[in-house]
Amino acid sequence: MENKVIFIGASGFVGTRLIETALSQFEISNFDKNQSHFYPDLTQIGDVRDQGSLDKALIGQKTVVLLAAEHRDDVSPTSLYYDVNVQGTKNVIDAMKKSNVNNIIFTSSVAIYGLNKINPNENHPHDPFNHYGKSKWQAEEVLRKWYNESPEERSLTIIRPTVIFGERNRGNVYNLLKQISGGKFAMVGPGKNYKSMAYVGNIVEFIKYKLENITQSYEVYNYVDKPDLNMNELAAEVEKSLNKKIPSVHIPYPVGMLGGYCFDILSKLTGNKYAISSVRVKKFCATTQFDATKVHSSGFKPPYTLQQGLDRTLQYEFVADKKDDITFISE
Repeated sequence: MENKVIFIGASGFVGTRLIETALSQFEISNFDKNQSHFYPDLTQIGDVRDQGSLDKALIGQKTVVLLAAEHRDDVSPTSLYYDVNVQGTKNVIDAMKKSNVNNIIFTSSVAIYGLNKINPNENHPHDPFNHYGKSKWQAEEVLRKWYNESPEERSLTIIRPTVIFGERNRGNVYNLLKQISGGKFAMVGPGKNYKSMAYVGNIVEFIKYKLENITQSYEVYNYVDKPDLNMNELAAEVEKSLNKKIPSVHIPYPVGMLGGYCFDILSKLTGNKYAISSVRVKKFCATTQFDATKVHSSGFKPPYTLQQGLDRTLQYEFVADKKDDITFISE
């Protein structure tokens, strides 16, 4: 009973690695609207918007790890962010109350801080710039209210990861690494903006670490693998890992934004979604650095350096032979 953990939304990129990491130590079940490629025998199909299926899934559980979220930049309608991320969290809390489950680990996001903030720590004011960030902050508020109702009995850990990358992921970092490694990369701006990143192999180990050390308390952690790299340094790491010279072209920021707006218009006219948009250009050129002193002072030791995570990802994606073509799409 003590080691029974239900992962909600663990059929995707982070969840799959988390199950793999924690399976030997915990009795795990997965509740997800999608079937798991690798762990179908542990997976119950269900949606966080369906209270009844959540209620059944949480019977007998000890701890919840809530990963489920709408997180892409282009979710439509935007109400889905709030239906899944906020109301879904409320539904999970209601199910927890019915089954007397008092421990939850929740993956939020550094998106709650907004863009171009100066190295915010966990106490920095929230200022989300998009619906994803706003909905994640509202979900956090739901969880804090639940915790404060009975703090002597409950455990709440909120983890705010920066952008997560790793093997099998198909998101913005993968697209960037693919462009750089293929020599088709154009740097928008001077490339001196820093990017906080998190390797999936490290963040799942941190979640497992918190599962191993549950206490009746409320904690919030930014998760970032340090030290941060700027865009020029990231390109240099790709060169080093792949042992190849990467040509780079620098495009002025105003020109890059103009191109992004053009793709926005084209997307509205055609109904198609494109890899380039004004939001993505803005995010690419923003400094996204976050203070992770707390997580790295918690006793947790990440098994990989950021450079090792990048190298493992690059070697898997662009050098080694693939055993299968299973990938996970995210931002």
